[in-house]
Amino acid sequence: MVGGVQYEHTHRMIAEFIGLLIIVMAIWTQRVEQRKWMRVLGWIALAAVVGQGIVGGLTVRKYLPWSLSTAHATLGQMVFCATIAIALFTSREWLQEYDPVVERDLTPSTPTLTALAAFSVWMQLILGAAFRHHGIKLLPHLIGACVVAALLCWTIVRILTRYGTVAQLRNPAQLLLVLLMVQLGLGFASYVMRLRWLLDPLQSTTALVFSTVSHVVCGALVLAVSVVLAIQSRRMIRVQVAEATAHTVPHKAITA
Repeated sequence: MVGGVQYEHTHRMIAEFIGLLIIVMAIWTQRVEQRKWMRVLGWIALAAVVGQGIVGGLTVRKYLPWSLSTAHATLGQMVFCATIAIALFTSREWLQEYDPVVERDLTPSTPTLTALAAFSVWMQLILGAAFRHHGIKLLPHLIGACVVAALLCWTIVRILTRYGTVAQLRNPAQLLLVLLMVQLGLGFASYVMRLRWLLDPLQSTTALVFSTVSHVVCGALVLAVSVVLAIQSRRMIRVQVAEATAHTVPHKAITA
């Protein structure tokens, strides 16, 4: 239990515990949930965590090839998002009645923009995993970071300026802004620690491990909040296209 062995063993123990919890969650969902799509989502989460375990085993047996390691990390993010979505869909707030907000003449629409932002974060996490496992160079990850930061800032500004009074949208947008700032700082710290380690491999790897893991954790949180914001915007905003508005107004005027 020295070096990376203790980290790897702890990772496996936590993974087994998470797998057990998701098994219980999936079975419990089938017993108590009335919504068919929620029961399906429970099985999807279970299938994803089983797939995650299989890919993790293959990663070890194949001696950590970057492609399998990246797939393992990516699938782990998907399992995390699935559990976050289930927690959201079963919350009391989600089951309450709500009044959707009508949105007109925005391109892209806010639901589309939030979905694009969440997808870009997911793609960026894939690039980050590929870089960590020596599959790609740093440049694609840096370019991805710039794109993601721009999309997230666009999304956050859109939400806070137009829907600042809608708590279901305002709260995740504000949290996403904080996490984005923290993530950028952790990314820079992780790069500096990795550069120092490459220049002096004999120094302690504790700082490198801590900065890298913190960066990955914060990235997962950014993805989770982005997914929540995308789901909430799809639920809370009713997009009305300009053509439909143009036909509706004259009809009302004639009727009056």
